[in-house]
Amino acid sequence: KGLFAAPPPGERDRERERRAHKVRSGGGEMAEVETAASATAIPEQQQGAEGSGKPHRLERKWTFWFDNQSKPKQGAAWGTSLRKAYTFDTVEDFWCLYDQVFRPSKLPGNADFHCFKAGIEPKWEDPECANGGKWSVISNRKANLDTMWLETLMALIGEQFDESEEICGVVASVRQRQDKLALWTKNASNESLQTSIGKKWKEIIDVTDKITYNFHDDSRREKSSSRSSRYSV
Repeated sequence: KGLFAAPPPGERDRERERRAHKVRSGGGEMAEVETAASATAIPEQQQGAEGSGKPHRLERKWTFWFDNQSKPKQGAAWGTSLRKAYTFDTVEDFWCLYDQVFRPSKLPGNADFHCFKAGIEPKWEDPECANGGKWSVISNRKANLDTMWLETLMALIGEQFDESEEICGVVASVRQRQDKLALWTKNASNESLQTSIGKKWKEIIDVTDKITYNFHDDSRREKSSSRSSRYSV
């Protein structure tokens, strides 16, 4: 996978764990994510890992978001706990963020990690998402969630989808009983387009079970994000 291959084990892994431990010891989950993300700026002289001296620019900018719904304030509307963590546009920044910010499996229950195209908020109300929907896959194992999350991130920032302009982003949702990964797209009513994306995503995350597609409109009406699947592959 070239530039998107995972960093080698060894000293870098030990340094990553040291940083992660330091961040974890600093306070609550939201503070941890924000602290880790804010510390990821890579010195210019360290960018361009292959000796070019220049960072490897991505096709577009992406933004990580964090949402901890485990302790909602009474009467608070959905999305009030959603926080923008960091926007990146280089391969180097991506790996630095991925190394230092928690994997989904390390998040507390009822927390969500999002990675969306810069300028798109992970909300149904966002103009880019309003007429869209999402492909979803359920995970009963934390390790599987981490693997699928990483494979999806690399596919998104590496522009591996032929329909990349149709994709908004991905959400990893950590829950007590089971976790979920969801790929958000823009035009829910285009069945052939969504089916093509769903098939490609299944290949990327290497799942054989059926995955389903929900319209955001249906979820809004039914007050649930897990009902009324329209398509499946």
